[in-house]
Amino acid sequence: MKRKSFIKVIATGSVGAAAFGSEQARAEVKAAPKKVLMKVGCQSGGTSVENLEFKARHGVYNLDGGSPKTIPGKGWDLEDSMKKREACEKYGISLDAYHYPLTSAGIDKVEYPNIMLGKSPERDREIEILQQMIQVAGKTGIKVLNYNTTILPVLRTGRYTDPKRGNASYSVWNYEEALKQNHPKTVAGDVSIEQMFERITYMLDRILPVAKEYKVKLANHIADPPTPVGYRGITRWNSPDVFKGIQRFAKLYDSEYHGFNFCIGSIAEGLKDPKTEIMPIIKWVGERNQIFNVHLRNIKGGWNNFQEVYPDNGDMNFLHVVRALRDVGFSGMVMPDHVPHHHDAGSTPQAFSFAYGYIKGLLQAVSDEVKS
Repeated sequence: MKRKSFIKVIATGSVGAAAFGSEQARAEVKAAPKKVLMKVGCQSGGTSVENLEFKARHGVYNLDGGSPKTIPGKGWDLEDSMKKREACEKYGISLDAYHYPLTSAGIDKVEYPNIMLGKSPERDREIEILQQMIQVAGKTGIKVLNYNTTILPVLRTGRYTDPKRGNASYSVWNYEEALKQNHPKTVAGDVSIEQMFERITYMLDRILPVAKEYKVKLANHIADPPTPVGYRGITRWNSPDVFKGIQRFAKLYDSEYHGFNFCIGSIAEGLKDPKTEIMPIIKWVGERNQIFNVHLRNIKGGWNNFQEVYPDNGDMNFLHVVRALRDVGFSGMVMPDHVPHHHDAGSTPQAFSFAYGYIKGLLQAVSDEVKS
């Protein structure tokens, strides 16, 4: 072999080896587990002494405190908001979030209905109140406001009693059964997905600049559950393809204050195979830094037919889910959400206690992976 050719081969080989080594190094860095930044939190119970002591006893030191008192026609009471923070601090609890009065109760019950009805000028006055609430949240040190943009309420068709879990009662959604129940349309009538997004952006165009000014993140909870097009006259913004709906909503604004109260259970309700399909959704939204809170709720089933169960006996493996959240750098609260019921008087706090311990165990497990 001629010297020039020989040198060329060696050089090419060296470059190739270097490139391979570089690619391998990048792959190893990418694959390396990251530090756990998330923490167990909760959105139930408010800031009463009883609830704060309950949370502290179970090692829950981050909280969505519900919301302060409302001054009619104005917004939230700043003094009451500060009292909530002070109450939490006595127990070493961080008051991280509030709930906007845009709830999942449905258009007939929500406090400010005109935003999602698209009704002007009434919605403009409601938006002014929401702007004031952001100011109160920011002045209180609240990092996140959780909210819903829905017309239909949370939809369920019945309950299932599980003898293998001590006759715990799970809520159930079955679309075929819902059609048989033949519930009427709401006062909103027929609303297309384009109209849904128009109403959402009308509001966000006006409140997101205030959120940016006061450094408060706006975390939208997807409609629960995703449903077929036109169910009861409504096409939900995350339906019928839940991932596409999430992507469309995420891309509405390039802002660090625009994102999700990321409900694992509600997203899974729109998937055919939640165990595998949830992972790329976590990765996509997480890498955009648009996961602000997480509801860790498990289900059995999926699209159009599911039961809400305990975190450990659903179809999703929550160790894998929490590991994925760690790897995208999620740093907010991981919260239990809906929990199973039982006729025992203490069943709800029992279920939450189980969920807290389960989440804390998961966080410790994925944290130890980093250390090992």
